[in-house]
Amino acid sequence: MVDGGVAGLVLAAGAGRRMGGPKALLRLSPTGPSLVESTVSRLHDAGVTEVHVVVGHSAPSVRLRAERVGGLVAEAEDWDEGMGASLRRGIDALDATQARAVLLMLVDLPDVGASVHTRLLTSVDGDLDRVLVRAAYDGRAGHPVLIGRSHWRLIREHAIGDHGARTYFEGHQPVLVECGDLATGRDIDRPGDI
Repeated sequence: MVDGGVAGLVLAAGAGRRMGGPKALLRLSPTGPSLVESTVSRLHDAGVTEVHVVVGHSAPSVRLRAERVGGLVAEAEDWDEGMGASLRRGIDALDATQARAVLLMLVDLPDVGASVHTRLLTSVDGDLDRVLVRAAYDGRAGHPVLIGRSHWRLIREHAIGDHGARTYFEGHQPVLVECGDLATGRDIDRPGDI
């Protein structure tokens, strides 16, 4: 497994309009943890000790839950621009750390657990600062993505609107690591997805 040179980054700033509320606060069972809590905890379970969480909509409530499980919170005041704003804010927070790579995770992937994170972390062969590895589910690219520090500045420049790192990945193809035997990688957008 990769050493402590990898930080986690959870994007959890959205309003969840199609869901009817912020997905970060969603619980899959009445007494279970919120999605932001379980996402941070799963990264910790995979050995990622420093996990940053970008909050926006309902920031005080999401912050409380993220910090409860050891998340380090950064607020994206322009969160309503889309995923790009959250990713830029997360990269800004990571720039101040000693991390050589980041394991980027979205908050709305409830079946992606520590086993997927571990598989990506153990797939690294070479320079951690230059790594670009992405989980795939039955051959389709998904999340998380392990991104070396050398990519951060350009990803930040490409993170506009609701595209996040997608535009950057079109010109810099990540190595895909198949994880379809561990999870579906499906996000939840609407109540019927649960």
